[in-house]
Amino acid sequence: MTTKILPGATGVLALADGTILQGIGVGAVGSALGEVVFNTAMTGYQEILTDPSYMSQILAFTFPHVGNVGTNVEDIEQMGGGSDTSARGAIFRDVPTDPANYRSDAGFDAWMKRRGVVGLAGVDTRALTKIIRDKGAPHAVIAHDPDGNFDLEALVDQAKAWTGLVGLDLAKPASTLQAFEWNEGLWQWPEGHPKTEGRKEVVVIDYGVKRNILRALASTGAKITVVPATTTAEEVLARNPDGVVLSNGPGDPAATGEYAVPEIQKLVASGKPLMGICLGHQMLALALGAKTVKMDQGHHGANHPVKDLTTGKVEIVSMNHGFTVDRDSLPDAVTETHVSLFDGTNCGIAVKDKPIFSVQHHPEASPGPTDSLYLFDRFADLMAAR
Repeated sequence: MTTKILPGATGVLALADGTILQGIGVGAVGSALGEVVFNTAMTGYQEILTDPSYMSQILAFTFPHVGNVGTNVEDIEQMGGGSDTSARGAIFRDVPTDPANYRSDAGFDAWMKRRGVVGLAGVDTRALTKIIRDKGAPHAVIAHDPDGNFDLEALVDQAKAWTGLVGLDLAKPASTLQAFEWNEGLWQWPEGHPKTEGRKEVVVIDYGVKRNILRALASTGAKITVVPATTTAEEVLARNPDGVVLSNGPGDPAATGEYAVPEIQKLVASGKPLMGICLGHQMLALALGAKTVKMDQGHHGANHPVKDLTTGKVEIVSMNHGFTVDRDSLPDAVTETHVSLFDGTNCGIAVKDKPIFSVQHHPEASPGPTDSLYLFDRFADLMAAR
């Protein structure tokens, strides 16, 4: 390999095909291995980097200015852990600036250091985005060394050797280890997140759940119990819930489905109202007899138009997934309810004559800003009707 370290370079991104991007290292010192994807959101970088669905991935932000509002403890989405159960690295065009926001309690660079997120700034993120667009999401190693000492050949070899996300179950490490209750609602001005009084018992199976999903459920009047990804259907039903939610999460749905799908099939058979989100949507589809496939680039951003075929309305949603449900494999008992207006891929299903539905996008996020919150009300209505 003939590539040389550029003067002043303290960070690099080494792709499996030998491409090297060099710039300024930020955040944690060290290296991280993962799949590189681009995210088109202009805001919400802290929520994005703490979403467990990004586990084993490196994020390239297409918006040039990231980090200028700092960070705070309220906008962390994962329930615990650092970059080991969320995004491993982050790539920016501009070096993050000092925070300028009244909600900030820490600078972005210091926050990345504490969480173990390796960052790279000062690179051509547009060129990287084109690589992902044309060739798919590459395997890569992102590295930060303040002294600029990098073995580029070794980094490329490491990226080449990684087997990727296909066949990888990441829900177990992203999940809670024991059941817990949740009663915090959606953020309100000026008091923050209020405590809620739940009426309907809801069990959330945690494959890597985001806090705002729990908050949105709580705000509908749900009394929430979160249980580990490996919880059996018998254990869920023993709690006599009014409804069950299959959460978002990372990894290959087919791999997680090896132990989760048989339990989801039992939950479907129970007749309980059931709602799936993102990975939960994909595994519900698998449990109903459909198939999932790996996408070349995936959907990652907060500006995705999705049409609700049951109402005809178009909502602007947040997306974060690298696998998708094969719409042609949906069985007759399943109706397609939502589609992406970007590429026509499936974004939602419902089971005919049963109180069961799921969506690929994240209704708890707020790019619309409230376009998709109706889905939580739809779930609450199913529980009330039952």
